[in-house]
Amino acid sequence: MDLDSLRFANFSDLDAAITDWGQMVAKLKILQDDAKDNLKAKSDKANWAGDNATVTRAFVDKTAGEFADAHTQAETIKKIVTDTRGELVGYRKQLNAAIDRGQKKNLTVRDTGEGSFTVTMNIHPDRAAKGTTVPEHTQQDVDAFRDEIQNILKQATESDTSAAKVLTLLVDQAKYGFSDASYADRDSAAKAVAEAEKVARILKKNPHDVTLTELNTLNTTLASYKNDPLFAERFATQVEPKKVLEFYAGVADPYQGMGRDPKFGEQAKQLQKNLGITLGTATLSDSDKMQAWEEKMVKLGPDRLGIDDANDPTGFGVMSNLMRFGDYDDQFLNSYGDKLIAYDKERNVEDMSPWINNWNHGDLNFWDKNDRGRDPMTGFMQALGHNPDASTQFFAQPEGAGESVDKDGEVNEHLKYLTQDRIWLADPTLDGDDKFNAGKDALGHALESATTGYAYDSDPMTGKDPLHPGSGDHRTAATAGVMEQVAYLYGSEKGPEMLHKQSELADSLGKMGAAYIDDIDYSLSGIGDHAKDDGAFPAKYDGRANFGNSGAINFLSVLGQNETSHGVVSAAQHIYTLSALDAFPATSEGNIDSAHDALTTGAEARGILDHARVQQAETDYEKNSEDANKSLGRSGDWIALGAGVVVGGGIAAIPVPGTSAAALVIAPVVVDAAGEALNTFIGHQVDKGIEDAEEDPTKQAQVTSEKFYDEGFDQLGRAYDTYLNENPELGDTGDRNNWTQDIKDSYDLGSGQNDYRGRAPHED
Repeated sequence: MDLDSLRFANFSDLDAAITDWGQMVAKLKILQDDAKDNLKAKSDKANWAGDNATVTRAFVDKTAGEFADAHTQAETIKKIVTDTRGELVGYRKQLNAAIDRGQKKNLTVRDTGEGSFTVTMNIHPDRAAKGTTVPEHTQQDVDAFRDEIQNILKQATESDTSAAKVLTLLVDQAKYGFSDASYADRDSAAKAVAEAEKVARILKKNPHDVTLTELNTLNTTLASYKNDPLFAERFATQVEPKKVLEFYAGVADPYQGMGRDPKFGEQAKQLQKNLGITLGTATLSDSDKMQAWEEKMVKLGPDRLGIDDANDPTGFGVMSNLMRFGDYDDQFLNSYGDKLIAYDKERNVEDMSPWINNWNHGDLNFWDKNDRGRDPMTGFMQALGHNPDASTQFFAQPEGAGESVDKDGEVNEHLKYLTQDRIWLADPTLDGDDKFNAGKDALGHALESATTGYAYDSDPMTGKDPLHPGSGDHRTAATAGVMEQVAYLYGSEKGPEMLHKQSELADSLGKMGAAYIDDIDYSLSGIGDHAKDDGAFPAKYDGRANFGNSGAINFLSVLGQNETSHGVVSAAQHIYTLSALDAFPATSEGNIDSAHDALTTGAEARGILDHARVQQAETDYEKNSEDANKSLGRSGDWIALGAGVVVGGGIAAIPVPGTSAAALVIAPVVVDAAGEALNTFIGHQVDKGIEDAEEDPTKQAQVTSEKFYDEGFDQLGRAYDTYLNENPELGDTGDRNNWTQDIKDSYDLGSGQNDYRGRAPHED
């Protein structure tokens, strides 16, 4: 910055700009609130049909979000401009004060252009008038004056140029629309960019030359800024994609560990996570530089990096392990996945995996003892598991599918390949379980996010993003389209074999079934595929899933065969039925009919699940009735799930005993909050027998199939009793006396249907 530009700066134009931006922020705030409270709120409540249910509603939601982003961006720009103006005014004051002090020492400064200046004396001593005392100064005074002026101009230049840089980066974040990046002032935005440039220099180094201190600095900075949009974009675009992959492979290569500080391994582990999240944040930028970076990264996928580290991995082999963490751009993930699938299909040969073999020792995953990270499809599936919109797109139902999926041509090719054709191999470490296939487990995670609209490991119990009680139902017509395909595949004749060979997916399939239990019940209601009961099973979102009557029966009959999926779906079914009883008090004929249908249809679903579980237990343990009884006893443990259930915003979060947060089950409920029936169940304390059984599997209660069915009847009976207790007038009504028999008949119908409908148990 030139000296005179700062010394005589006129900030009137900048002041006017700040005023204009302030007015713009206020106007956009009104528009944001109006879009949220009127446009979107009315859209959410509207009874859309046809294309309006998907296209128009999605457009309205996106438009409302753009107003919010526009307000955020305008507010950030105003703050940065205001802060910069304040800093420049401050530097101008410092400059003029310094010049005044210099004049008192007979020193003056003159602008010579292009940021340079000279320091001279005001009056030559020889020309001083007689009797005039010229201020004394030394060379040290001259040097100090020069350095002070230079430092002020340097700081002012930094303030001005960094403001221009961050404003440009901010605007470039979104090619169309607005960025949601928010900063309190120029300093915070500029610091983020400066820190990105600083640590990017570490990434450009040879990974073998990086010190533990440098790696710690890199990790600490990434951990602090990994979700900062400007930091992430600037960081990523400072380093070529290939160099990013080479650096991580060099740091993570286990064979580089000899002679290193033991703490290096922990730093490498943290780098995988911090770098992955940061790169994910960077891909959300629409800047031209970032778009080019993403294209290069996808192009690198099939190629080997040409390095000595980690068995010279492919781009897929490294990037898939980084993308296990973070929120990535949907289009980037889909482009990456399309290329990975195409490459993988060409090499999907029995006993000839290009990934998991005796010569590949490129262990690049530090976060799971059952997954060394050699198969890039596993890491990619984990990425989809954390990015619901991307996974829903990746497994989208093909165009032209009917009202429900009923043939292979209506199934997404990616989904067919990954569930039916791909050869998945276990990839455990020496400490891992060689009977557990992490790839199949990751596939389940991807399908969970694709069907539910939530990251598979969302934790509503702690209120952490992206899910917390009250956040509501994230299902859409698109997620339902994926769910219909899943139900078709696993409810098909091959379904029992698929579930048996992919037992790692059982928990995920159970969670998916639980998430759509209302639509499953709706498909079971009525007569065949006619006269469905919208009253008892109201649609919770537009474009609800349609499984067809036979499809729902088939899918439930397969889910019921597995201990885990049976328990999860049974719990969701019971909670949904109880919520229906809360939603339909006996205050009208319509409510009474809906409560009755909810109980009977829920009983039918429970019967299908229980009968499938009994048949599979008898098939699995044909020669050992004791083991069969223990298996049924474990299936009965779902009763304990009442304790710890959280209800809010039309969903219930169900914790599975003895498992991690990733096993939380999200199920729809008819009403937003828990009523008496649900609260009674939620408040139920787990009895000591079940607690002991969880602590020691050998103490599991042994139950015969008769007792197992009796427990099913008893649960349904308690639900009915709860409704009667809350609505005593119902018991006095003559035409309601057959309810008990209707519920029993429905449970028997569900059980009996498996004898001539549904899928038979799997036999090895």
